[in-house]
Amino acid sequence: MELKGKTALVAGIGKSGLAAVKVLLSKKAQVYLYDKKNESEIPSEVKNMAADNDIKCYWGNIPCNDEKFDILVISPGIPLDEDIAVFGRENCSEILGELELAYRLSKGNYIGITGTNGKTTTTSLVGEILALSGRETFVVGNIGDPVAEAAVRSADNSWFAAELSSFQLETISEFKAKVSGILNITPDHLNRHKTMDAYAQAKARVFENQTKEDYFVVNKDCARSWALAGACPATVVPFSRKEALDFGCFVKDDEIVIKNQRGEEIFICRCEELQIPGTHNLENALAAAAMCYFAGIEPEIIAKGLRDFEGVEHRIEFVSEIDGVRYYNDSKGTNTDASSKAIDALKQNIILIAGGYDKKEDFGPFVKNFDGRVKHMYLIGVTAPIIAKACDDAGFKNYTFKEDMQECVQSGYELAEKGDIVLLSPACASWGMYNNYEERGRHFKECVKALGGK
Repeated sequence: MELKGKTALVAGIGKSGLAAVKVLLSKKAQVYLYDKKNESEIPSEVKNMAADNDIKCYWGNIPCNDEKFDILVISPGIPLDEDIAVFGRENCSEILGELELAYRLSKGNYIGITGTNGKTTTTSLVGEILALSGRETFVVGNIGDPVAEAAVRSADNSWFAAELSSFQLETISEFKAKVSGILNITPDHLNRHKTMDAYAQAKARVFENQTKEDYFVVNKDCARSWALAGACPATVVPFSRKEALDFGCFVKDDEIVIKNQRGEEIFICRCEELQIPGTHNLENALAAAAMCYFAGIEPEIIAKGLRDFEGVEHRIEFVSEIDGVRYYNDSKGTNTDASSKAIDALKQNIILIAGGYDKKEDFGPFVKNFDGRVKHMYLIGVTAPIIAKACDDAGFKNYTFKEDMQECVQSGYELAEKGDIVLLSPACASWGMYNNYEERGRHFKECVKALGGK
């Protein structure tokens, strides 16, 4: 992609937007920067960077309609019906996301992983297995480096393990993965996508440019995911923890096995050898094993990667044990299905901290999943009264409203008895209280650490 001398308007000053700015400048494009925040809300380091690089900025204002640009690089957090996107369709030759920009600048092969839950765990696992195989590996997307930063360092033999959100996939046009995957589809981001069908179709874009020589790994146990497979142009590789398959990756006699196109059954490892808890993590392991096998990695390397993997930060992450009470950080539980899986994995005696930003989810099934395992729940954020209403409807009365994380952790410490678990698994995004789930999880861990000194 030739960018020298091109005019590029970058919308959004988040991590991906600033990565796009850096790459565009390195390619000698003329860069402009937009964010809907007013200038007083823009961090000084961003303003200094813009000044140092002679970047014209539009803070809080859309460019005038007589201004034209070659490309608009739009951050994934900006919905495509916002004013800046409307401006782009009328005044820019092309609209790209950071993922698409990176793909056009990169070399090598992509393993593109999407789904509602499990993306970070699966992407991390795939990345570790790729690295174990000796390949130059970049773990990118919603995890690790922005894709654009890694793209300019890639070579023909590089491999990208890319965690891809529905927001990133909305703005692709040429992006093509050698191996793609959809882990599951459950309600999430309905405040943006409006319907489950629109959300699923955004996820399905991960395979739209693949061919029969490529592979699409999909969860056969998830009806919504499996329903998309019929439209996939790639070779479909199902995975299942519930049934044996004629082709794909599955559990047989408590072992992870792959059956390839020749009908050969290949043992990978025993399920009990996985260090990450829960049936959802078994599904993540099956998906990762399938992706890596069809990317050409030897079974023994896949097995070592599965056995050695200890999980990721903020996903059912053990933090501490204090007076016989265990504390777990599941800040990455940003929707009801993810948090339900955390509860399933930890079994019982749970004191739960939940609540946050409202993504228009139905919390009724979430509360019904408590099933005697949640002893008490502390609620924070704008969704607190919404979750409380679902609790009342389900007859669950053991909840208390709290002001902030520190109050939740302190109250949990005072309530918990030996053998209990205090679990942060919010079932909501962090926006409005924290910048992201990582910041929320770190704050929870800081609050727990402070308990140890009491």
